[in-house]
Amino acid sequence: MMRKILLACAASLAFAASGAHAATATDATGDFIPSYTGPFESDLDVTSFSASFDPVHNLFDLSATLAGDIDPTLPGIYVIGANTGTGASSFASIGFPGVKFNQVMILQKNGTGVVGGHALTVHINGNEFNLEVPLAFLPSTGAAPIGYSFNLWPRNGSNQISDFAPNNSDLVAVPEPGVWAMMVMGVGLIGSSLRRRRAAQPSVA
Repeated sequence: MMRKILLACAASLAFAASGAHAATATDATGDFIPSYTGPFESDLDVTSFSASFDPVHNLFDLSATLAGDIDPTLPGIYVIGANTGTGASSFASIGFPGVKFNQVMILQKNGTGVVGGHALTVHINGNEFNLEVPLAFLPSTGAAPIGYSFNLWPRNGSNQISDFAPNNSDLVAVPEPGVWAMMVMGVGLIGSSLRRRRAAQPSVA
């Protein structure tokens, strides 16, 4: 039985290494929101947005792909809204009431960022960016970290929102792949321990 558990855990670790557990929202190319009047730059058009949480290091890993390379010579910023429990704000006025947030991260195209007065480092590679956000930078307002949700919206130089990802909802962060594997392994070992304990108990006639 222990051999089966170890084989299952090994399979879980291999699957986790593939990164398949990141929560990802995909977004169609060219779907600028109806209220947006331009410019229609490709680096203001989100095609995917991902969020995961590492409870071992208390970090959120956030990443995105744009329709074109991020160009720091063009105006624009990326805003990531976080709902840490209360989710008091939304964009109902422009037709997106499902985008709820109570804290925001402001990311510049030059690789700098800020949230709640804390500096963030944004790693940019062509049409992609990613960043790690310590849990301490996003204090809870009622939700557990695994229950935090996120949405990405670029803004142009006139502060207009060009796109949302997800379109009219928030993306809930999931555990990092390695954490899933540890959880599976822990459950398997607990189950094995309980079975051994039951087998060791004398039967009652």
